Amino acid sequence: MSAQQIAVPEALDGGRADVVLAALFQVPRIQATQWLKEGLVTWAQDRTQGRTAGRAVKKSDRLAAGAQLAVVVPEKQDPLQVRIEAVEEMTVLHQDEAIVVVDKPVGVAAHPSPGWTGPTVIGGLLAAGVEISTSGAQERRGIVHRLDVGTSGVMVVAKTEHAYTMLKDAFRQRTTQKSYHALVQGLPDPVDGTIDAPIGRHPGHDWRFAVLEGGRESRTHYRLQQAYGRASLMDINLETGRTHQIRVHFSALGHPCAGDLTYGADPQLAADLGLTRQWLHAVELGFHHPDHGEWVSYRTDYPADLAQALEILENG
Repeated sequence: MSAQQIAVPEALDGGRADVVLAALFQVPRIQATQWLKEGLVTWAQDRTQGRTAGRAVKKSDRLAAGAQLAVVVPEKQDPLQVRIEAVEEMTVLHQDEAIVVVDKPVGVAAHPSPGWTGPTVIGGLLAAGVEISTSGAQERRGIVHRLDVGTSGVMVVAKTEHAYTMLKDAFRQRTTQKSYHALVQGLPDPVDGTIDAPIGRHPGHDWRFAVLEGGRESRTHYRLQQAYGRASLMDINLETGRTHQIRVHFSALGHPCAGDLTYGADPQLAADLGLTRQWLHAVELGFHHPDHGEWVSYRTDYPADLAQALEILENG
């Protein structure tokens, strides 16, 4: 990619660098900010506003009319294109000819989607040489269920068309067993029970969900594992698999997952426990193997950040 040289027009004199770039190239300001962070915008002439040619322009720089900039505009990428890149913290728990079971770390999406530019389970598996041969959209190849980017734990991916069909049906017919552990604020009453409340998209936030009349049926079964006072560790089995289901249901009870600021968690408790995401882990997944039909189950330990939060609670 070659840089193009551009002069700041009079109309944008004194504007901040990110604002000027957004206006000149007709892109969102967040995109212009990313160009600046990546060093794609530099001063094109020596002594321009006292800067040396080739030096990176900063977001906070105020640009004078006539200032010459060199801008490397990155090529647009298809948001659904699978980027094959290693995911170092993702471990394979089991692999055979039909399936691969992984322990998905936090910060990794199941597959590419608009607005997500980070690592994916699919990209990580392909980078590790795992062959996935299924029909359907290539960016979702083999994906039969998902975990949120901010949720860690066990995921199964189908490697063959037969496995994909069988597992898709199993999740649809709810013959799988999905077990989660969640640290929720306070102590739910009752401590063992079922949350049966429909979930739909939040009317005021496209990226959030809520308990709504007319939403999709959603049932969460839970029981207390350990009460710590400020928070309680719950063992959870999902009968349905709605997006953000556990987070939404416990938030609606008034006991959001610790660290889940999106759904009303206490920021002070999150800070005390060192949490930068919701305390939620897909601890076990069981299903009938798509090839031989026998029941198989895979379990994983808590990652370091969640284990540390429990240790802080246990030590008072």
